[in-house]
Amino acid sequence: MSTAVVASELRLADALARRRRRRLAVLAGFGLALAAAVVAGLGAGALAVPPGEVVRALAGTAAEPVASAVVLDIRLPRVLTGALVGAALAVAGAAMQGLFRNPLADPGLVGVSSGAALGAVVVIVAAGEAIGPARAWALPLAAFAGALLATWVVSRLARFDGRTTTALLLLAGIAINAIAGAGLGLAAFVSTDEQLRDLTFWTLGSLAGVDPRAFWPAALLMAAVVLALPLLARLLDACVLGEREAGHLGFDVERAKLAIVVLVALGTGAAVAVAGIIGFVGLVVPHLARLCVGTDHRWLMPASALLGAALLLTADIGARLVVLPAELPIGILTSALGGPFFLALLLANRRRFSL
Repeated sequence: MSTAVVASELRLADALARRRRRRLAVLAGFGLALAAAVVAGLGAGALAVPPGEVVRALAGTAAEPVASAVVLDIRLPRVLTGALVGAALAVAGAAMQGLFRNPLADPGLVGVSSGAALGAVVVIVAAGEAIGPARAWALPLAAFAGALLATWVVSRLARFDGRTTTALLLLAGIAINAIAGAGLGLAAFVSTDEQLRDLTFWTLGSLAGVDPRAFWPAALLMAAVVLALPLLARLLDACVLGEREAGHLGFDVERAKLAIVVLVALGTGAAVAVAGIIGFVGLVVPHLARLCVGTDHRWLMPASALLGAALLLTADIGARLVVLPAELPIGILTSALGGPFFLALLLANRRRFSL
C-alpha cells in the first residue's frame, strides 16, 4: 500500500473521529439544556422556587414543605409530560421527514395530529365520564387510532405508480386536516359547556391540568416510541437514497414503513391525548438538530429527542410566565415560533419545490 493511500486513510479516520467528538459534544450540550429546562420548569410559575430548593425537593431534603409539594406534586408530572411530548413529536417528525424524503413532512402537516385530536374528542364528547377509570386508557388509544387512520389514508392517497409523491402527500394532508377540523367543529357544536372547555384544551394545546389517570399510559407509549424509532435509523438513512435503493441494500422497506407509520401514529396519538395539538415541534426541531449533527439518523434521532424536550419545556415556561397569573396555551407559542420558521423554509427551497 502506497504512502499516499495510507495518509489519505489516516486523514479520513481523523476527520471521522473529529466529527464523532463534535456530535457527542452536541448531544451532551442538548442534554445539559434539557436538564436546565427541567430545573427551570420545576421552579417557574406563580410561586417561584429557586433552583437550589428544586434540587433539594427532588432529593427529598427540602426545607420548605410548600415548595416541595409544589415541585413534586404539581410541577413534576407536568415537566415529565412536556419532556416526553416534545421528544415524541420531534422524533416522529424526524422519522417522517426521513421516510418521505421531504423536509416539510411532520405529524401535523400530513394530518396525524388532527386525526389524533379527533379520536380523543370523540371519546370526550361521546363517552365523557361515563367510561370511568377506563378513560385513562381510552383517550390515548382513541387518539392513537385517529392518528393511525389519518396516516394510513394520507399514505394511500400519496402513493402513485408504486411510489410516494410529495405533492400528493401534502395535498392529502391538507384534506385530512380539513376533514378533521370539520369533525372538531361538529363536536364543539354538540358538546356541553364542560366538554367545550376540554375541546378548547385539545385544539390549543396545553400542559396545564394533566390528568394523572391518563399520564402513565400515555407516558409509556411515548417513551416506547422515543426508544424504538432510533432503532430504525439505518433504514431511514437508506430511504434517503430512495425506496428501491433501500431494498437493494437488503431492507424490507414496506414492512419497515409500516412499522414507522405505526410508531409515529402511536407517539403522536399519545402526545395529543395528554397535551392536545402542539404544532410545528415535529417540523422545526428535526431541522435544528440536522444543522447541528448532520443527516445521519443515528445521531439525528437522539438529538431531536433531547432538543424537542428542551424546547417544549422552555415554551411551557414562557406560557406560564407571559400572562401571569393566567396561562397562555403552549400551542400558541409553538405556532407563533414555528410559523415564521416554516415560511423561511419555504422561501429557502422555492427553487427546488418549483422543479
